[in-house]
Amino acid sequence: MAIDFKRIAEDFQRTNWKDPGTWSFAPKLLVLLVILVALPVLGYFLVWQGQLEELAKGQQQEESLKKDYVAKKTQAVNLDLLKQQLREIDTEFGALLKQLPNKAQMDALLVDINQAGLSRGLQFDLFKPAQAELRKEFYAELPIQIRVVGAYHDLGAFAADVGQLPRIVTLNNVAIEANKDGNLTMDVTARTFRYLDEEEIASQRRATRGHKK
Repeated sequence: MAIDFKRIAEDFQRTNWKDPGTWSFAPKLLVLLVILVALPVLGYFLVWQGQLEELAKGQQQEESLKKDYVAKKTQAVNLDLLKQQLREIDTEFGALLKQLPNKAQMDALLVDINQAGLSRGLQFDLFKPAQAELRKEFYAELPIQIRVVGAYHDLGAFAADVGQLPRIVTLNNVAIEANKDGNLTMDVTARTFRYLDEEEIASQRRATRGHKK
């Protein structure tokens, strides 16, 4: 059946919108469709939108709580393993710390470095510890400028002896030159380290906080 659009248009023209009782089928259908569309739209903006946003926030919070639960459960399951690893780290750190001399032992370490060269028949042209230490968080570093003269194998043996000292000493910036007499001159920066005592660490932290301010 064909739709008579002209008749429908005439119905709308004749419609008294203030008297719904006189409306024909087409205006009633239009108003019904408007109501059916408007009610859900108004309901969404007035009621459902806020509820949907709260639901989305609740879902995000639920996911966050699930992740926290899984993380805490994993930590609880691995607690014994973590404690064991912490004990091992403490043991290893303590062993490394023992390789760092304290302030009273630094002079003896400098003597050991010097003795290591003399025992290999090397001649010291320069042995100059830095006047000031380079302090870090819990240890201090002392650079020592060294220049020794001797045979190639003796220089190598000296470096090996320094590496085997009970305290940590590193050799840096090594430069070797040949002399006219057949010997070699080695310039090197030896770096030794010592741990800071509790008073020095506290002073270091106070200085760091003061510098940040």
